[in-house]
Amino acid sequence: MNSIGENCNELKRSYDACFNNWFADKFLKGSLDESQCEPLFKVYQQCVKNAMKEQQIEIGEVEEDHLGSDKEYKPPPGSSQS
Repeated sequence: MNSIGENCNELKRSYDACFNNWFADKFLKGSLDESQCEPLFKVYQQCVKNAMKEQQIEIGEVEEDHLGSDKEYKPPPGSSQS
């Protein structure tokens, strides 16, 4: 799956590879220290935040829980209902 920002895709792939290696080689063997991927995650996270800002997506919209609420059944703004 690609990132929300096209220019973040390579950062996402690097972080995903690091995470997958950490998960298989460390976490599944009992190590909970996830710091090895933290620098990659921070760079990727900043890229995603910038992409969201460029696309005018507010972080609150992403964090808002819609499942089970009235908002779950409303179409997104600008769409037409058939």
